[in-house]
Amino acid sequence: MRALLFCVAIFCPVDALAQSTMPQNPEAGLLPPLAAPEPYPLFPDPGRPRAAVPENASAPPEQVVAGLSDSSVAITTSFDGSDILIYGAIKREAPIPDRPLDVIVTIEAPSEPLTIWRKERRAGIWINADRVEVGAAPSYYAVATTGPLDQILSPDWDNRYRISLPLALRAFAGAPDVVDSVPFTEALIRIRQQNGHYRLEEGAVTLVEDTLFRTDIRLPANLVEGDYKTRIFLLRDGQVIDAYRAAIEVRKVGLERWLYRLAFDQPFLYGVMSLAVAVAAGWGASAGFRKLRRA
Repeated sequence: MRALLFCVAIFCPVDALAQSTMPQNPEAGLLPPLAAPEPYPLFPDPGRPRAAVPENASAPPEQVVAGLSDSSVAITTSFDGSDILIYGAIKREAPIPDRPLDVIVTIEAPSEPLTIWRKERRAGIWINADRVEVGAAPSYYAVATTGPLDQILSPDWDNRYRISLPLALRAFAGAPDVVDSVPFTEALIRIRQQNGHYRLEEGAVTLVEDTLFRTDIRLPANLVEGDYKTRIFLLRDGQVIDAYRAAIEVRKVGLERWLYRLAFDQPFLYGVMSLAVAVAAGWGASAGFRKLRRA
């Protein structure tokens, strides 16, 4: 019997993001152009190279005009999560087409490399056996849509913009050592869905008269610092006709920020302070119990 679990390796921050419009070339996506293919393969097809993507060149007939209720989130000692309201409208110069309109909203945390292990029971002991190293996976990823994702988004356009949860895993860190890596990535997605870090909320985007839209996305309490990429896609017939990008800045503030910086900038002082707090807490608890016994 086998079980799947994962562990996180080194944190990798991502650059800040800005607004973007739709590329003129329908084969293009939202990533900047690359001079050469990446040295590692993409998920889920290990043999498929990353395609170069030019910037947008002209405005589409329908454009997304959007806003966020909060462009920054402050993590304090009492932080228990945050609700982000994403709203907007469709800007157009022509009458509304007869084909149905759909909207997809995604929020993506900074990516980080990690290793997915498969445990096997050998000689009555569970040990780490096979592994798959993922080059970049977001610590948090949420997708909100106006309808079922597989019905409003075609697979080709999903591959170009990497919208669905499986495609949120950017790449393998080298060639996988296992024959079939899909069960490993499926296990990672399943575990992160269970703890609320990967979310797919179909029907959570409200669209009024093909013009106004809004949705609420919940950010968990255990967020990673960085710039969270927000993307809004406008679709007709399963194809992306416009895209909008913005960033949500997530930072520690106050005592949380001070302790975080102390741990990294002055680890010796942080260790001495932690030891002093532990000794004081232990002595205080011991004194309190002695008084209770005497009473």
